[in-house]
Amino acid sequence: MPHTAEWKVRLHLFEDDDGTTKARVVLDTGTTALTGHGTAHCHPADANVPEIGDELAAGRAMTNLAQQLLDTAERDIEGVGAPRPSSQVTGWPE
Repeated sequence: MPHTAEWKVRLHLFEDDDGTTKARVVLDTGTTALTGHGTAHCHPADANVPEIGDELAAGRAMTNLAQQLLDTAERDIEGVGAPRPSSQVTGWPE
């Protein structure tokens, strides 16, 4: 059965005066929303390169969001009566 969906993702970046960059990424599936968070800190001895802080904070927020999405999928799999995935991977590789 063919299936097509479009999910919206928004990434928000905030940098404080102290060299802290925070990221919030929101995934909207149309029926639910998940929010991931990430933070990066610039060491006082390092050069202030905002792009690096953005990349680190955004990457960490997306990693957090990805884990939440995987956890949600596992709960949904269990909800339809399928066994929880084991540590031994079968089927398609990632």
